[in-house]
Formats: sequence, structure tokens, C-alpha cells
Amino acid sequence: MNLQNTLALRMISFYENDPKRIQHFMKVHSFAKLIAEEEALDKETQFIVETAALIHDIGIKPAEEKYGSSNGKLQEIEGPLAAHKMLAELGYKEEVIKRVCYLVAHHHTYVDVDGIDYQILIEADFLVNLYEDGLNKKAALTAYDKIFKTNCGKQICHTMFCL
Repeated sequence: MNLQNTLALRMISFYENDPKRIQHFMKVHSFAKLIAEEEALDKETQFIVETAALIHDIGIKPAEEKYGSSNGKLQEIEGPLAAHKMLAELGYKEEVIKRVCYLVAHHHTYVDVDGIDYQILIEADFLVNLYEDGLNKKAALTAYDKIFKTNCGKQICHTMFCL
């Protein structure tokens, strides 16, 4: 079995009995994979994007346990340690773990985006959140204008929300 499938299955187990969260990260992964492939990323960056997409919300559970809340900033605080632990257990290389943990720690921070992997993760998460949160067309247009930068991400957002 490949490492990404092993991670996906581990995350499904991590969110046992929580189909909404499982559905969320799987959808974010699908959009991130598609955008990354269409943006013609190198193999290593593609791997980082997909890994980050699968594990980006790992901080929700520890944040809820520790603070009784899963807001974005708490996810960013609690996520990296849990991500590091899981990725190390699965045998990911340390340089991949470091970048993925950085992305987990910033996936709700939309300024100072320092790489295409970061940008794609944000866009994929936004595509799913706009839909799952039932946000209106105006919210989608605001996100389109302020968040989306990749050609593929913009095209998907435009098409999904008829902008």
C-alpha cells in the first residue's frame, strides 16, 4: 500500500464515527490533488500538498479535548504536534513532515502564503468549506477575489458557485 493511502486510512480511523470530518478531509485532498496536478507541480511538492490535505484538520480533535472548541486558530496550535507524531509513525521523511506541519499550523492563515503548496491547500479547503458551510454567492465571490490565485482553483471556484 502506498504511503498516502496508509495516511488516508489512518486519518479515517483517527476520525472514527465522525463521517463529516472524514468526508471533509477526503474532499479537500481530492481538490488539492487536482489543483496541484493541473498546476504541474514537481513530484515532491505534489506529495507534500496531498499529505497536508489529508492531515490538515488533525488539530480539531485535540483542540476540542483541550479547549472545548475547534476554531481555526486552535487547530493551527494543536495540529502540528499530532501531525508530526502520525507522520513519523508512518515513516514520512523529516523534511516532508516539517513542511506539512508548517502547513497544518497555517492553513487558516491567509497572509504571507510562502509557497504553491500552501496556496493550493488553502484553495482546496476553501472550496470544500464554502460548500459545506452553505455560504452564499457573495461569500464565494469574496473568497474568489481575495483567496484564489491558481488558475485551476479559480476555475473550479468560478464554476462551482457560478461567479
